[in-house]
Amino acid sequence: MYTLYSMQRSGNSYKARLALALLSTPYQLVEVDILRGESRTPDFLKKNPSGQVPLLEVAPNRYLAESNAILWYLAGGSPLAPDDRIDRAEALQWMFFEQHALEPNIGAAYFWLALVRGGRELHSHSLEDWMERGYRALQVMDNHLKTHDYFAAGRLTVADIALYAYTHVAEQCDFDLGAFPAIRRWLDRVARQPGYVAMDWQPDQADERHKQAVAG
Repeated sequence: MYTLYSMQRSGNSYKARLALALLSTPYQLVEVDILRGESRTPDFLKKNPSGQVPLLEVAPNRYLAESNAILWYLAGGSPLAPDDRIDRAEALQWMFFEQHALEPNIGAAYFWLALVRGGRELHSHSLEDWMERGYRALQVMDNHLKTHDYFAAGRLTVADIALYAYTHVAEQCDFDLGAFPAIRRWLDRVARQPGYVAMDWQPDQADERHKQAVAG
């Protein structure tokens, strides 16, 4: 069974938890509070020298870091990972976009405004840039979703999971999604997927869900 080291309110960690839920894959969940320095302990740094979550133990003492790499590993052989060459490349294209256009702006704003006490004051000088570049990324996504239900392969894939994680909490960090109706419809579409779990899904609930999956 996999072990996932995750922080409940981390968007990158949520990607892995959402994929595991959609795939009905059992796993053990270990909560790591990065705000308390729990990812910087000697024990954790032996597992992941970068000191980041999520971190997936895929086999005894073998660990996989980086949220989008974890997504591809988990989704392999399932409909979440396209087999077709161009569909696969398009999914990767959007996942690269998520990492260079969405996560550094909406993800950063979410971390400092929604998670860190006093973060707004600490990073007041960065807010304008985060907002400008974040809205630019949202417009690119909305333009695509005006003519597509999903981001690749005509169905839900790892690309949607990667983009969903921080987009769905954008309004918690000052972004207004009212001007992006196609994104709002897509967010609803993802949330209606069988097996979907919200970011605040609790570990005890997750454990029970996975016990049922194993029993089934």
